[in-house]
Amino acid sequence: MKFCYLDESGTDERPFAVLVGVLVDSKRMHCTKDDWNNLMDTLSKLTDKTIKEFHTGEFYRGNGPWRGIDGNLRADIITAIIRWFNERKHKISFCGIDKNKYKEECERNEKLKQLKTYWCTMALHQILSIQKRNKNKKKNKGNTVFIFDKKVMEKTDFLELIENPPEWIHKYYQEKKDKDSYLDQLIDVPYFGDSEYVKMIQLADFFAYFIRMYVELKEGYYEEKYEEETGNIKKWVNMIMKSSIKRSKIYLHKGRDVCSELLYKIAPKSLTELG
Repeated sequence: MKFCYLDESGTDERPFAVLVGVLVDSKRMHCTKDDWNNLMDTLSKLTDKTIKEFHTGEFYRGNGPWRGIDGNLRADIITAIIRWFNERKHKISFCGIDKNKYKEECERNEKLKQLKTYWCTMALHQILSIQKRNKNKKKNKGNTVFIFDKKVMEKTDFLELIENPPEWIHKYYQEKKDKDSYLDQLIDVPYFGDSEYVKMIQLADFFAYFIRMYVELKEGYYEEKYEEETGNIKKWVNMIMKSSIKRSKIYLHKGRDVCSELLYKIAPKSLTELG
């Protein structure tokens, strides 16, 4: 059994939104959670403040409790966190929305409107990607519990969407019309947790932040704030992609069905080329 912890970046006024899932095997998740707690203890000592929740944006910019911590040291810590995760052998999944493309597509595509909001669309995309990846695993090894950050405003809309999904979405991960296997890797309805206590949501936020920054840089919506920033972001995202599920489970470059075609059309081009 697996747990998928999810968080997003860019759901404010930014032009792109990214949602990342941290896919953790239940047998090895305790060690990962312990390591993350140990990191928070180390950072608390470094700042002489109690760090209960790791906010990536604050850390990266040196704001809040991180004010006064050298930028090079923060960059080294970012590199070390990604390297540590890669060594843990867990996986991430990712997807994103170009908000302008989404708005334009909504005006003419009734199917996209059925997915309610762009956040719900990303969240559904994550579940479909994991379903596609794990559906052929033997016994219950691919069965997954999905846990999102409780701060999400669209909780009710999303649960209704999962409870009664449109028929056409299932073509994303299967060809045969077999209703008994619809979203059969999803254990119960998705859950929503407090990221202060559900620590792996903080890790999903960490990855989502840098992937979203990468998209903004590649799409020309962001300018460097310091020398070598573009190089650092590309390096970190390339490292993160070493732990990603296969791109063919997220964005197909050919042979797309009606659902995967729609999700491909509204994604940032730079994101469809990752993985």
